[in-house]
Amino acid sequence: MDMARTGYSATIEGENVARAKANELPVSPKHSIEIARFIRNMTTSDAKAYLADVVALKKAIPFKRFNRNVAHKRGLSKWPAGRYPVKAAEAYIRLLESVEKNAEYIGLDTEKLRIDHVAANTGRGLRAFFPRAMGRATPKRRETVNIEIVVTEVA
Repeated sequence: MDMARTGYSATIEGENVARAKANELPVSPKHSIEIARFIRNMTTSDAKAYLADVVALKKAIPFKRFNRNVAHKRGLSKWPAGRYPVKAAEAYIRLLESVEKNAEYIGLDTEKLRIDHVAANTGRGLRAFFPRAMGRATPKRRETVNIEIVVTEVA
């Protein structure tokens, strides 16, 4: 089966640019979009440390767009509503490690990488069935997400 590969949505060029992309991850698109908005313009080490705290349920991600019926979380400044998207945070940590390896391969300093562009888009919906009572089944759609990260080395 031949999978379609899409390009990057941002055209950032230069010799101090590294990028990584993950297609069709079985993660919530809403959680991925909120994490993407939060880690933009952070350094990769800061983002990985914060997301590790999210996985450990110590710090929350502020939910600014998808915040209907989202409770307030302790420790958030400037925005009260938040959640702990563990599965999406683990996917972002893997992708940040991948972009650091890509940057190291082309000769960049991994301590000085800033996330310039991060995007999370809804991927292909996989068809599945939800078992119901009396032998019936309801169709459902498993959500996937495409995540891309572009980092640049800052002085």
